[in-house]
Amino acid sequence: MTYLVNGRSFAEEPDPGQCLRTFLRALGHFGVKKGCDAGDCGACTVWLDGHPVHSCITPAFRAEGREVTTIEGLGSPGDLHPVQRRFRDAPGFQCGFCTAGMIMTSATFTEAQKADLPRALKGNLCRCTGYRAIEDAVKGVTGVQTAAPGKAVGTSVGAPAADDVVTGRAEFTMDTRMEGMLHIKVLHSPHAHARIVSVDKTAALAVPGVRRVYTWEDVPRRRFTTAIHTDHLVDPDDTYILDDKVRFAGQRVAAVLADTPGAAEEGCRRVAVEYQVLPAVFDPEEAMAEGAPQLHGSEDPFVRDSVHNLLLEIHSHIGDVDAGFAAADVIHEGTYFSPRVQHAHLETHGSIAWMEDGRLNVRTSSQSPSIAKVKLSYLFALRPDQIRVFCKRVGGGFGGKQEVISEDLVALAALDTGRPVCFEFTREEDFTTASPRHPMKLTVKLGARNDGTLTAFQVRNVSNTGAYGNHGGETLYAGGSAVMIYRCPNKKYDAFSVYTNTVPSGALRGYGMTQPAFAVESAMDELALALHMDPFELRRRNIVRPGDPLVALHDGPDDVMFNEDGLAKCIDLVAGELARTADQPSPGPGWLVGTGVASSLHETAPPTEHISEAWVTLGDDLVYELAVGTVEFGEGTSTAHVQIAANQLGTTPSRIRLVQSDTDRTGFDTGAFASAGLFVAGNAVLRAANAVRDRILEFAAAHTGVHVVMCSMDHEDVVCGDERVSLAELVALARARGNRFTAARKAYGSPRSVTSNSHGFRVAVHQVTGEVRVLYSVHAADAGVLINPQQVRGQVEGGVAQGIGFALTENFQVDADGVMVNPNLRNYRIPTYADVPRTDLLLVGSSDSVGAMRSKGMAECCINPVAPALANAIRDATGVRFRELPLTPERIYSRLVESQSARTGPRR
Repeated sequence: MTYLVNGRSFAEEPDPGQCLRTFLRALGHFGVKKGCDAGDCGACTVWLDGHPVHSCITPAFRAEGREVTTIEGLGSPGDLHPVQRRFRDAPGFQCGFCTAGMIMTSATFTEAQKADLPRALKGNLCRCTGYRAIEDAVKGVTGVQTAAPGKAVGTSVGAPAADDVVTGRAEFTMDTRMEGMLHIKVLHSPHAHARIVSVDKTAALAVPGVRRVYTWEDVPRRRFTTAIHTDHLVDPDDTYILDDKVRFAGQRVAAVLADTPGAAEEGCRRVAVEYQVLPAVFDPEEAMAEGAPQLHGSEDPFVRDSVHNLLLEIHSHIGDVDAGFAAADVIHEGTYFSPRVQHAHLETHGSIAWMEDGRLNVRTSSQSPSIAKVKLSYLFALRPDQIRVFCKRVGGGFGGKQEVISEDLVALAALDTGRPVCFEFTREEDFTTASPRHPMKLTVKLGARNDGTLTAFQVRNVSNTGAYGNHGGETLYAGGSAVMIYRCPNKKYDAFSVYTNTVPSGALRGYGMTQPAFAVESAMDELALALHMDPFELRRRNIVRPGDPLVALHDGPDDVMFNEDGLAKCIDLVAGELARTADQPSPGPGWLVGTGVASSLHETAPPTEHISEAWVTLGDDLVYELAVGTVEFGEGTSTAHVQIAANQLGTTPSRIRLVQSDTDRTGFDTGAFASAGLFVAGNAVLRAANAVRDRILEFAAAHTGVHVVMCSMDHEDVVCGDERVSLAELVALARARGNRFTAARKAYGSPRSVTSNSHGFRVAVHQVTGEVRVLYSVHAADAGVLINPQQVRGQVEGGVAQGIGFALTENFQVDADGVMVNPNLRNYRIPTYADVPRTDLLLVGSSDSVGAMRSKGMAECCINPVAPALANAIRDATGVRFRELPLTPERIYSRLVESQSARTGPRR
């Protein structure tokens, strides 16, 4: 067969049944991405004779004799297609994994399609941007700016990798070919709880191409936690690479290594496993009851209470809540439920490992290669110098890649065979075996005087950590921060992290605060209703103010700086915008309209240890090399780090060469999560850049005989008084003396500051269908000094979009046996372009941050107030309080019918 791809002819024969996506990638066209393999996401879009198709559901043979165009054939970095240029200049991407598909689709749009983007883009998903940036790109709106030397901070410069992203040249984890690569596929348990009695590998090993079948007997018997933190002791070591006991449906039972993915899959089908099925428990309240099935026995030293399946329990109080409730004029109590939510990053989990010069190399999709290296060193008893872990561009994370869940198997197989090994999750595996947001049931009890002053604040939080405890304890502690936002002399927080026979929960944007924020902010609205008080006024009366202690789980000292009233400003801005837009018309008959608000406080770094080291070196080519371990997966730290360095070195971002996320080439970095990529790593970059600047200035001062205070950086020169000396001359002089202009600096996640966010919605709810339409969305944020305004806007819009999905559409459905029944993007339903409204972003200027350049990260905190603001708006519209997410049309309709029946009585 002959195929014409990007104008080049290939004489190739696809495998029987092979799709066009895998065929094109085998030919080296890695801009064609895998996001779903089901035609749901559009990341694999290519043109057949100029028409866009999803190549994952297009048989390869159908392209024979036709003209195939991939993103690489549309344009190159030096010769961009107009649509590629628009996506670069908007910018119309964050992580960039969906970008090739977005461009290939939108480059075919007619003017009519551009005018109807909800329909035209229905086949392309983005999890990062919130779609506004993509709309800007399609319509040619430019947001990228050019920074003058030394003026990069505060300018919306473009991402360093922008040209490569829009042309499909940016490498993601799986965008490589290696000679002799083997492939891993995993056999998953069909049972939620069982002991493995025996495993027969005979038939699997007889499959042509199968090289190994690994079971629990073939791996190091070392407990570890898949969770990533610098201090591994905050998470329980309750997991094995492979185990002889399975605790959730989907857990690994065996790993088959083969020459091809197909052979590995067939090998999995032929592994014969005998199970002893054990009783299972799925509800955390039932798991804590006497007589419940035990997941982790008494031999496990990391379980708090094996009899009651408790990983961790917290009991803290300040003051006397009983006295506080006795003093209250009004008491509200309600129970709120937040379900599992999947990250749905379009790049699934995956890693590649190989041996080189006796060292293990792991190329992985991770938020922390440094800590992945530490874990692999421990698991396989290797010295740190025997391992290299690195990342290329990562296709989204949102906390989901704050785990080691693919690196261990490829390391095992590469060490065993000496050959390159690849393990790439399917979309179904991402849903059923990767770690979603913790389901939490929270009971909130509030007491207040008639004037709205809180007298008592009590929260009970039952968190479902699933079968293993990765992140179970830390998210439980983080949830306590939800009671920090309001002043009250009497607070009580009781919380339980409970093992159940369900998929292990993990880290997700908001990290343990999103669920309590939904509960607390919903409860505050209910209290306002009981007090006949405006919800804004109740919040203003009780929010913490500068000078107040940030009291959450204890009243002891902490390292959080809180000196400015950003939260009050956010609330006032949202209130003003909702009042200003109050005359928006209703969609028509049958629609009920309401408004809602919610707020949150978020500490700018995790309370556990967070470390980052940055290196800056001025090279002979007069380009500064910046090496920092932080991974880029759409959060924008790469751009911000380059801006900070350029700003301090008096130059432009084009003269900063970034090296990142490679344990051989960068210093230690805890990881890009909890907004620490900007707050902590940004400070390391700032200090390293300042140190190099100071060394250059001191050298120049000595060379010219001018006092150093009279010297300053000026792009490619140093100005010393009235004399100008080129950097080229200074580098040559320094080299002649055996010196280099280089420095390394570290930063830590302490002290910390606080970000504030408020969100307001005006919604319409249809009385018959239960449909929710967002009429207006506004978000106010205290982001400190803006390093890159466009990136801040993009992070907030992406967080709002995820919050809307969390509240309205995303539904992680599990059957009576603990099995997820909708493990695909189409049925799980992350928001599409049509689901996400435009959000007005209002920024509070502040200067109390101890972050780099007084900045504050916005990637994490912006999601927290979205779901409760939506729930409060729906309550205002319908008069019905919804305490369980997601607020699907079916759920809303059912409750509206019940409410109507309760008011009017049964029909006769």
